[in-house]
Amino acid sequence: MDISLFDFHLPEELIAQSPALVRDQSRLLVVNRKDHTYEDKVFSDIYDYLKAGDVLVRNNTKVLPARLYGIKEGTGAKCEILLLHQVESENDVWECLTKPAKSIKDGAVINFGDGKLVGTCVKSMDEGIRHIRFTYEGIFLEVLEEIGEMPLPPYIKKQVVGNDRYQTVYAKEVGSSAAPTAGFHFTEDLLKRLQEKGVIIVDITLHIGLGTFRPVKVTNVDEHVMHTEEYEISQEAADIINSARSEHRRVVAVGTTCVRTLEANYAKYGIIKPTRESTNIFIKPGFKYQVVDALITNFHLPKSTLIMLVCAYIGREWTLELYQHAIDEKYRFFSFGDAMFIY
Repeated sequence: MDISLFDFHLPEELIAQSPALVRDQSRLLVVNRKDHTYEDKVFSDIYDYLKAGDVLVRNNTKVLPARLYGIKEGTGAKCEILLLHQVESENDVWECLTKPAKSIKDGAVINFGDGKLVGTCVKSMDEGIRHIRFTYEGIFLEVLEEIGEMPLPPYIKKQVVGNDRYQTVYAKEVGSSAAPTAGFHFTEDLLKRLQEKGVIIVDITLHIGLGTFRPVKVTNVDEHVMHTEEYEISQEAADIINSARSEHRRVVAVGTTCVRTLEANYAKYGIIKPTRESTNIFIKPGFKYQVVDALITNFHLPKSTLIMLVCAYIGREWTLELYQHAIDEKYRFFSFGDAMFIY
């Protein structure tokens, strides 16, 4: 498949630069697969489309305020690093993306937050990747909350006011470099009302890596290699999802990360199995969905693996038709944008 098949023109002014003032008042394009129809709604209206017995699966990962700005000792040069993942827990060594990488060599020391956090480069690798050992007083995550910024996607040009707006209201398990943005639209009140209606809410965890922002660089998408991400499904979550499937109740995925987790797990085991492992599943047209009956998702970048995942679910031509409708109606796109509910 040629990458151009997944391209579309998006006016730059439709790229949302800030979150909705009220989470559940973002817009919602409701898509009925059976009737091949769609309608424009508000996200809070999703209450009307979810029913008792549905299993709403959400990703409870929490984003690290992983972007740090520092000063290199000796030269005073400004540096920027992005925490990717911890490689040595005992010694507080993290794999980081650095900028400018050429000035951060083995032994370089960087001060962050007026010395509240100090990093020493202990290993240099290609593409600006470095292993950095951190020293600090207190608790590392608390220091990060104080001096770190959210690692927003490159198309968002300004930092959000308050790190909590780049988190879901149910974020719990720390470990992501990006947020599961389809979940931004839920409020605690909306989730409570859904539970009172009889919707069963299940948490799984997939820690989102920076690979989610990396563009597909090959012309033939079949040659693209997906990044690997860690996920975890508990015994309780597996039991609830398997029960729903056996009883023909709907499994509703909140976002593409939940889709990838559930479908990867089922493709490997033939059932939803409790496990903690990693996946690099690439869902594109031709893929057969086995678990997900309905999907909540934002509007994605042209030529991205995320729009390919949606195309695999409802077909490429219809996906592009729906995207054109969203453009015509001036929906907001990408991480802070509006949502679709496909059922």
